[in-house]
Amino acid sequence: MQHEFWHQRWQENRIGFHQFRPSPLLVEYFNCLELHANARVFVPLSGKTLDISWLIQQGFRVVAVELSQIAVTALIEQLTTNFNFDFKISEENNLIHYSHPKIDIFVGDFFDLTQKQLGQIDAIYDRAALIALPKEMRQRYTQHLIHISQAAPQFLISYEYDQNSFEGPPFSVEPTEIEHLYDHDYDIKCLKEQYVDAQQNKGDNPLSKVWRLNPKK
Repeated sequence: MQHEFWHQRWQENRIGFHQFRPSPLLVEYFNCLELHANARVFVPLSGKTLDISWLIQQGFRVVAVELSQIAVTALIEQLTTNFNFDFKISEENNLIHYSHPKIDIFVGDFFDLTQKQLGQIDAIYDRAALIALPKEMRQRYTQHLIHISQAAPQFLISYEYDQNSFEGPPFSVEPTEIEHLYDHDYDIKCLKEQYVDAQQNKGDNPLSKVWRLNPKK
């Protein structure tokens, strides 16, 4: 999946994956990670998600990376409105960096983000990253994510449906694939599964699952 695909989606405002409220699954289950106040949470492929404002309101710091400048501009407008944030801007390693004590936002290719740029994080929140990528990219994504985060704990929301009924994205990611991608580094537990409204979501019999990934000792 090429950069042009996502740039075009944002330019044409074809962003059905964007939710107009914080994820109810995030709100209900994120405390399972038992993070301390001021913990730093990484949100890969963030778009302009309202989940980021929710995380900040809970007292967490956030790091986000997103390919689309259109999405990041909208995200910054949202954060400026909600919190009156003022950002410093720099550029390194093909990434534009918007920084504030409460949040760092990187604009560019996720695979250009280094462990040094990301810095120390306490958890990963993945609602729309893994499922946004086709199968041939998901292993590369997870390997890079684990590397730059040093296998930080994860809160993962997956999406399943009959892949033959819809081309994707979002893509259907089965539990067996999640285990294949992550079980070398994590103990994996499914906390919740629920069928979602088929009229508002893609594919036949869509199902969301919440996963907690704890690093193996």
